[in-house]
Amino acid sequence: MFWFLLLTMAVVVAAVTLAVVGGGGGAVLQDAEPERLTDPLPAGRPVGRADIEALRLPLAVRGYRMTDVDDALGRLGAELAERDARIAELESALAGAQATAVTGPDLFKRSGDRPEGGTGPAEPGDGGAADGEERR
Repeated sequence: MFWFLLLTMAVVVAAVTLAVVGGGGGAVLQDAEPERLTDPLPAGRPVGRADIEALRLPLAVRGYRMTDVDDALGRLGAELAERDARIAELESALAGAQATAVTGPDLFKRSGDRPEGGTGPAEPGDGGAADGEERR
Protein backbone atom coordinates (compact mmCIF):
# COMPACT_ATOMS: atom_id res chain seq x y z
CA MET A 1 0.00 0.00 0.00
CA PHE A 2 2.87 2.34 0.77
CA TRP A 3 4.37 1.85 -2.69
CA PHE A 4 1.03 2.54 -4.31
CA LEU A 5 0.64 5.89 -2.45
CA LEU A 6 4.23 6.84 -3.26
CA LEU A 7 3.74 6.05 -6.96
CA THR A 8 0.43 8.00 -7.06
CA MET A 9 2.10 10.99 -5.42
CA ALA A 10 4.95 10.90 -7.96
CA VAL A 11 2.48 10.79 -10.86
CA VAL A 12 0.54 13.76 -9.45
CA VAL A 13 3.73 15.81 -8.94
CA ALA A 14 4.87 15.02 -12.49
CA ALA A 15 1.47 16.01 -13.93
CA VAL A 16 1.42 19.30 -12.03
CA THR A 17 5.01 20.05 -13.09
CA LEU A 18 4.15 19.42 -16.75
CA ALA A 19 1.04 21.58 -16.47
CA VAL A 20 2.99 24.48 -14.92
CA VAL A 21 5.87 24.31 -17.32
CA GLY A 22 3.49 23.90 -20.22
CA GLY A 23 5.23 20.98 -21.81
CA GLY A 24 7.00 23.25 -24.29
CA GLY A 25 7.68 26.86 -25.23
CA GLY A 26 5.28 27.11 -28.19
CA ALA A 27 2.01 27.90 -26.46
CA VAL A 28 2.57 31.06 -24.43
CA LEU A 29 -0.43 33.18 -23.47
CA GLN A 30 -0.40 36.76 -24.66
CA ASP A 31 -0.82 39.64 -22.25
CA ALA A 32 -4.42 40.77 -21.98
CA GLU A 33 -5.15 44.31 -23.07
CA PRO A 34 -6.75 46.41 -20.32
CA GLU A 35 -10.48 46.93 -20.64
CA ARG A 36 -11.69 50.25 -21.98
CA LEU A 37 -15.13 51.79 -22.16
CA THR A 38 -16.20 50.53 -25.58
CA ASP A 39 -19.64 52.13 -25.82
CA PRO A 40 -19.57 55.54 -24.10
CA LEU A 41 -22.59 57.79 -23.66
CA PRO A 42 -23.65 59.56 -26.88
CA ALA A 43 -22.13 63.02 -27.31
CA GLY A 44 -24.43 64.35 -30.03
CA ARG A 45 -27.79 63.88 -28.33
CA PRO A 46 -29.35 63.78 -24.85
CA VAL A 47 -28.82 60.64 -22.81
CA GLY A 48 -31.83 58.34 -22.67
CA ARG A 49 -32.89 55.43 -20.53
CA ALA A 50 -31.65 52.88 -23.07
CA ASP A 51 -28.19 54.51 -23.04
CA ILE A 52 -27.96 54.13 -19.26
CA GLU A 53 -29.14 50.53 -19.36
CA ALA A 54 -26.60 49.68 -22.08
CA LEU A 55 -23.70 51.35 -20.25
CA ARG A 56 -21.18 48.78 -19.02
CA LEU A 57 -18.21 50.13 -17.13
CA PRO A 58 -14.97 48.15 -17.45
CA LEU A 59 -13.48 46.47 -14.39
CA ALA A 60 -10.06 47.22 -12.97
CA VAL A 61 -8.00 45.46 -10.32
CA ARG A 62 -9.85 47.07 -7.41
CA GLY A 63 -13.31 47.62 -8.90
CA TYR A 64 -14.21 50.00 -11.72
CA ARG A 65 -11.96 52.41 -13.56
CA MET A 66 -12.29 55.75 -11.78
CA THR A 67 -11.91 57.89 -14.91
CA ASP A 68 -14.67 56.07 -16.77
CA VAL A 69 -17.02 56.25 -13.79
CA ASP A 70 -16.23 59.94 -13.24
CA ASP A 71 -16.86 60.72 -16.92
CA ALA A 72 -20.18 58.87 -16.95
CA LEU A 73 -21.38 60.44 -13.69
CA GLY A 74 -20.26 63.90 -14.81
CA ARG A 75 -22.20 63.57 -18.06
CA LEU A 76 -25.31 62.32 -16.26
CA GLY A 77 -25.08 65.15 -13.71
CA ALA A 78 -24.86 67.74 -16.48
CA GLU A 79 -27.83 66.22 -18.31
CA LEU A 80 -29.93 66.21 -15.13
CA ALA A 81 -29.03 69.82 -14.32
CA GLU A 82 -29.97 70.89 -17.86
CA ARG A 83 -33.28 69.05 -17.68
CA ASP A 84 -34.06 70.49 -14.23
CA ALA A 85 -33.41 74.01 -15.53
CA ARG A 86 -35.67 73.39 -18.55
CA ILE A 87 -38.44 71.99 -16.33
CA ALA A 88 -38.22 75.03 -14.03
CA GLU A 89 -38.36 77.35 -17.05
CA LEU A 90 -41.42 75.60 -18.46
CA GLU A 91 -43.17 75.54 -15.08
CA SER A 92 -42.65 79.28 -14.61
CA ALA A 93 -43.92 79.97 -18.13
CA LEU A 94 -46.98 77.83 -17.43
CA ALA A 95 -47.64 79.60 -14.14
CA GLY A 96 -47.38 82.97 -15.91
CA ALA A 97 -49.78 81.85 -18.63
CA GLN A 98 -52.25 80.56 -16.04
CA ALA A 99 -52.03 83.83 -14.07
CA THR A 100 -52.83 85.94 -17.15
CA ALA A 101 -55.66 83.60 -18.07
CA VAL A 102 -57.25 84.04 -14.63
CA THR A 103 -56.79 87.83 -14.31
CA GLY A 104 -56.96 88.71 -18.00
CA PRO A 105 -59.98 89.94 -19.99
CA ASP A 106 -63.08 87.81 -20.18
CA LEU A 107 -62.80 85.97 -23.44
CA PHE A 108 -66.49 85.04 -23.54
CA LYS A 109 -67.86 88.62 -23.64
CA ARG A 110 -68.37 90.38 -26.91
CA SER A 111 -66.65 93.67 -27.47
CA GLY A 112 -69.99 95.61 -27.56
CA ASP A 113 -71.49 94.06 -24.41
CA ARG A 114 -72.01 96.28 -21.40
CA PRO A 115 -70.43 95.36 -18.13
CA GLU A 116 -72.75 94.44 -15.26
CA GLY A 117 -72.80 97.93 -13.70
CA GLY A 118 -74.37 99.56 -16.73
CA THR A 119 -71.39 101.75 -17.45
CA GLY A 120 -69.45 101.50 -20.59
CA PRO A 121 -70.28 101.79 -24.26
CA ALA A 122 -73.93 101.93 -25.11
CA GLU A 123 -75.45 99.85 -27.81
CA PRO A 124 -75.90 101.49 -31.18
CA GLY A 125 -79.24 103.36 -31.49
CA ASP A 126 -79.61 103.62 -27.73
CA GLY A 127 -78.38 107.18 -27.49
CA GLY A 128 -77.22 106.67 -23.95
CA ALA A 129 -80.73 106.56 -22.48
CA ALA A 130 -81.36 103.99 -19.85
CA ASP A 131 -84.37 101.71 -19.97
CA GLY A 132 -87.56 103.51 -19.03
CA GLU A 133 -86.21 107.05 -19.61
CA GLU A 134 -87.42 109.23 -22.39
CA ARG A 135 -85.23 110.68 -24.99
CA ARG A 136 -85.42 114.42 -25.43
